[in-house]
Amino acid sequence: MTGSPDTHEIEAIGRCRIVVRDGVVVEVGPPLIRECPLARRFARPVHPITPEAVKANIEHRIRAFGMCSADRQVLSSGEYVGFGASELISYGLSAALFDAAVIACEGAGTVIAPTPGLVQGIGGRMSGLVRTTPIPGVIASIELNGGIVPFRDTAALDQPEGVGVAFASGYSRVAVTVALPADAREIREAFPPAFIIAVHTTGITPAEASEFADTCDIVTACASRAVREVAAP
Repeated sequence: MTGSPDTHEIEAIGRCRIVVRDGVVVEVGPPLIRECPLARRFARPVHPITPEAVKANIEHRIRAFGMCSADRQVLSSGEYVGFGASELISYGLSAALFDAAVIACEGAGTVIAPTPGLVQGIGGRMSGLVRTTPIPGVIASIELNGGIVPFRDTAALDQPEGVGVAFASGYSRVAVTVALPADAREIREAFPPAFIIAVHTTGITPAEASEFADTCDIVTACASRAVREVAAP
């Protein structure tokens, strides 16, 4: 990633490519879909999905909870989507089905979160993180609340390595979110007990959907026709 050291790339809301630099939305690409029932229910609704509406939504997130900034709120007890990956993992942690989750947070990269509040505070507000750079304040907040940031110096996104760190840290019932089929395959082969959830599937190919189906415990469908066809009876 070139340019400012404070740069974060996200794919969200119809898989628009969004770049936030120094707290400012500097780029929003075209969406893959025109509308989404969930996006209509956002605190800052997006309907139809256009770059302008997506930019306004991301700017709202920056103001509301410090997205992509040192003011990032990393804890939450609220439920954003009843069927979302973070909600499922948070319930699993509350019910002792899991004892840690490997997720992703802007400003920190891969994160190991052991509590429902941390999972929901991070994951309920972030989807489709592609690249990020370290924000010391975000990393400090995560660690203060019991999380582990394996790549503090780089904020790298490496879910397979994060799962390895989670098991090495003493956790034994580890859930992980993945957006890449190759990551899911690597985790399944290296750490068979891991509970793998595929996320951010809008626009994936049939081959990628099949790979997720072969390796993951849960595959979220998002707006993916390929996932629905693979999952159909």
